[in-house]
Amino acid sequence: MNRPVVLISLESPHSFWRLSAQHERALSAAFPGVEFRTATEEAVPHQLAETHIYFGWRFESSWLFGAPHLRWIASPAAGTDHLPVAEAHSVGVALTRSYGFHGRPMAEHAMGLVLGFSRGLFMSQRVQRNRSWWKDDLAEEFFDLAGAAMTIVGCGSIGGHLARAARSFGMDVIGVRRTPPVAAEGGITWMHTSAVHQAVTAADVVVDLLPATRATDRFFDHDLFTAFKPRSLFLNLGRAATVDQAALLAALNAGRLRGAALDVFEPKPLPARHPLRLHPRVVLTPKSSTLSRTYMDQAVAFFADNLRRYLTDQPLNGLAEVPAARSPFVGG
Repeated sequence: MNRPVVLISLESPHSFWRLSAQHERALSAAFPGVEFRTATEEAVPHQLAETHIYFGWRFESSWLFGAPHLRWIASPAAGTDHLPVAEAHSVGVALTRSYGFHGRPMAEHAMGLVLGFSRGLFMSQRVQRNRSWWKDDLAEEFFDLAGAAMTIVGCGSIGGHLARAARSFGMDVIGVRRTPPVAAEGGITWMHTSAVHQAVTAADVVVDLLPATRATDRFFDHDLFTAFKPRSLFLNLGRAATVDQAALLAALNAGRLRGAALDVFEPKPLPARHPLRLHPRVVLTPKSSTLSRTYMDQAVAFFADNLRRYLTDQPLNGLAEVPAARSPFVGG
C-alpha cells in the first residue's frame, strides 16, 4: 500500500468535540507511515481526491464521486443515520461509527433527569418563585428509585452503562432488544422486542435509546404509550424520529405519564410556543446527553485502534450495516 492519506475534519465551537493540535501530534507519532491532513468542512470535498481514509463528523453522499481512493469513512458519533451508509457500501467504502465512550455521559445525563423527577427537583425549580412552601405537593409527587423498575428500549452498550447506574440506585432493569444476550448480563432482565408492551407495563421509568431506522420510525406511538404503567416517566435519549410526539403529549395530558424528559425532539429547536416546550411535566435538554470533557480524547483513541486494524488487515470495529439489514432495536 502507498503511504495512506487520512483526512480529518472535526470542527466544533466546543473544545471537547474538536480535534486539537495535541491529537494531531499523537496520531502522527503513533503512525509515522501515515500522512494526516486536516480540513474545514467546506474544504473537505476539494481534498478527497487523494484521500484513503476520512475521519469526521459529516460526510455527504455526493462527496464519494470525488474520492476515487477512499476506502473508509470513520465517524466519532454513535449513530450513523446522518451518514451515507448505503451509498458508501455500494461503492465499496467501509463506514464505521464509534462506541464505548458515549455511555458514561449519557448514563449520567439520564440519571440526572430521573432524579430531577423522582426527588421533585424540577417541580421545586418551577414553583419556587411563586409559592412560599410546597412540601405537601412533593409528598404526592416523589417516588423512590430503590425497588423501582427501569425499562431500556434499544439496550446496547449505552444501555449497559445506564443499567449499571440505575442498579447502583437499587433499581431493577429490563433491557429490550431484538437479540437479547443468551446469558444473563449486568443484572439486566432481557426481553425480546416482541415483548416491549410487557416491558413498559412493568416499568416506572422507560428510556428510549433506539436508533433512527425505518423499523423504529414513531415506534413509541399511541398504542405503546397506552401500555405504559400509570404515572411512569419517559426519557428519550435516542432519536427524535422514534417517538410520535402527538401521542406523547396525549399520554401526558391524560395523566398516563408523570413526566417526560427529552434530549431529542422535532423540529430542532422547538418553536417558542410548541406544547412540549410549554408543558409543565416536560423537561427538554438540547441534545446534550453526550457532553463530556474527554469526548475527543476517547474518539481519537477509538479511531487509532481501528486505524491499526485497517493497516494490518484486521476487521474494523463499529462497521455500519446498510439500513435495510440493520438491527433496529440495538442501541449504541
